[in-house]
Amino acid sequence: MDEKALDEKAFNAQINGTKNFHLRRAVERLREGLFDPLGVQWLTSGEEKLNQLFDRGAAALDRGTSYHLCVCGAYGQGKSHSLTYLKQRALENNFVVSYINLDPRQIPFHDFKEVYRALMGAMVFPNGETSLATLWKASANQWLARPENRNKSISEFIPGDMPHRFRAILAAMAHKNMEIPAGKQKLKKHARFQPRSFSWTLKNALMGREIPAHKLNAAFHYREVPFYKDSSLVCRESREYLAMVKGLAQLFKEMGYKGWVLLFDEGESIGQTRITSRSKSYDLLHEIFCPEKPAQGFYPVFAFTHDFFTLVETEPWDRTRRPGGPRKADHPTDDIPCFARNYHKAWKDINIHSLQDLSSGEWETLTGKLKILHGRAYGWAPGTAELTRKMMQALSQNKGAESRMKLRLLVNLLDLEQQKAPC
Repeated sequence: MDEKALDEKAFNAQINGTKNFHLRRAVERLREGLFDPLGVQWLTSGEEKLNQLFDRGAAALDRGTSYHLCVCGAYGQGKSHSLTYLKQRALENNFVVSYINLDPRQIPFHDFKEVYRALMGAMVFPNGETSLATLWKASANQWLARPENRNKSISEFIPGDMPHRFRAILAAMAHKNMEIPAGKQKLKKHARFQPRSFSWTLKNALMGREIPAHKLNAAFHYREVPFYKDSSLVCRESREYLAMVKGLAQLFKEMGYKGWVLLFDEGESIGQTRITSRSKSYDLLHEIFCPEKPAQGFYPVFAFTHDFFTLVETEPWDRTRRPGGPRKADHPTDDIPCFARNYHKAWKDINIHSLQDLSSGEWETLTGKLKILHGRAYGWAPGTAELTRKMMQALSQNKGAESRMKLRLLVNLLDLEQQKAPC
């Protein structure tokens, strides 16, 4: 039995037992130019290289060093497909995962507060749990129950690099409400005591939503967080939210996970904003690509087109702008640089994985799997040699097309052949 036959036999075994609904859904999404989780699992080419890259990053995090990955390719070449595959790989390897699409209007990278909210909303855990609050309270209780931690406070378990606001929120979530006798709860001094609302307030504050200061203060007071007045609870800067993401990644590692994999699709949207916004985004990317100190458990993965790095190369790095307000007499030409540094030079050593077009052999293997999938989904037996010849001919006539368009073309061809097949 040749290698191709072995691959098809293994693929047949892989999809055995899958419900017909899921098989058809995968084909329907391919027909629309979309990708399906099962389709990603079954039809990914080059997974060996992706596995190597992902495992290299996981090993780096285990050693306590930083790691990041940039998946680079043209539109339709499989960047989103690759990120979805890496998401599945990360969950299998006990990572917490968040997958978001960057957008210059809804989720602009330079406004990392919005990015933080999106990451928190998209968070998925390996065990299928979706509530960070539930998992955190369970982990905090386990940590406090250890004999060596009985005289410690929960603040010692929370990473110190987190913004003060979020350290107080996590501490309050791990504490119980203050016990107040029923007869005193109606006193004026306890007007803020609303125990039923505290869990909701803290959970939403952790997700990055705007919560009035008096509600947070009440929750901290009645959950007996001793340090919440030590510093300001205001958190507005993008760098603070990036620090919180890194702190959470470290906390996840302390909780027993391997870290936090953050998948950013449509990374080229960073270049679609005005120059002041791009400058802020480049600053944040630089802190991710070239951190001053390793961020434990923090594993960011970006998808970029080649145009993004072309833009970075051609940016006017020496451009300046005039500060607002009247010019000072002693500094009439004191312009401000638009960029903190030349990021094209600073990012020479970042980890980039460039997607390559599939070889004819890889396309032939993929068409074999696609025939099996289509036949199993719609209950027919696709022909072998002649149909394969037609599919490969169609691919050769559309060499310059996007990969997803080629898949659509192959599915349409299979649809036509199915209609010709005898019932």
